[in-house]
Amino acid sequence: MSREETIGKIEENKIIVITRGIYEEELLKLAEALYEGGIRAFEITYDPADPDTLVRTRKNIEMLDQRFRGELLLGIGTVLTCEQVRNAKEAGAKFIVSPNFNEAVVKETLKEGLVSMPGCMTPTEICAADEAGADFIKLFPAGTLGIKYCKDIYAPIHHVKFIATVGVTEETLRQYLELGFTGAGVSSMLVDKKLREAGKYGELTERAKRLVEISKSFSV
Repeated sequence: MSREETIGKIEENKIIVITRGIYEEELLKLAEALYEGGIRAFEITYDPADPDTLVRTRKNIEMLDQRFRGELLLGIGTVLTCEQVRNAKEAGAKFIVSPNFNEAVVKETLKEGLVSMPGCMTPTEICAADEAGADFIKLFPAGTLGIKYCKDIYAPIHHVKFIATVGVTEETLRQYLELGFTGAGVSSMLVDKKLREAGKYGELTERAKRLVEISKSFSV
């Protein structure tokens, strides 16, 4: 899949599920439940505190790619170094997400033919990331900053493609999309640990369906 096709898929689907600390069989169960609910993009994050995170994350990307055979768009998050970008490319990831803006990481991402999504909060960071070539801007932490902040930041800087992250709900997803954001990264609502521990993956499927229905109502 080309960079342009990946960008198109993100714009079309609008929702990226963010998973952190979920691996192997548990990750597969979650992915299958959310795929059934209409989710088509997954971000598997590195764990900076885990010395084996490169290998572990790579194995999980490869596992999901084999299971869904390209039908689930896969990316890697919490990417902090150029080495991690290269590892992500080798694993088969199509997009790179960071909690921060690092120009070297953005440049390496583009060099490797992947889609860049750095995390930014301030106008200075957003404009710098855009000038560096970032394809999307992950507004982080959008949920903490609040919808008013999002509106205020979007008004003068609406030429970039924003992905809101942190604390996304059905209500706020609709607000972000109404505002003009491209989409959102969703974690807690769709990876709920209590539901997973109780084996209630069906509830996660239903939650996914509701979010996907909202996103589809904003499709061009």
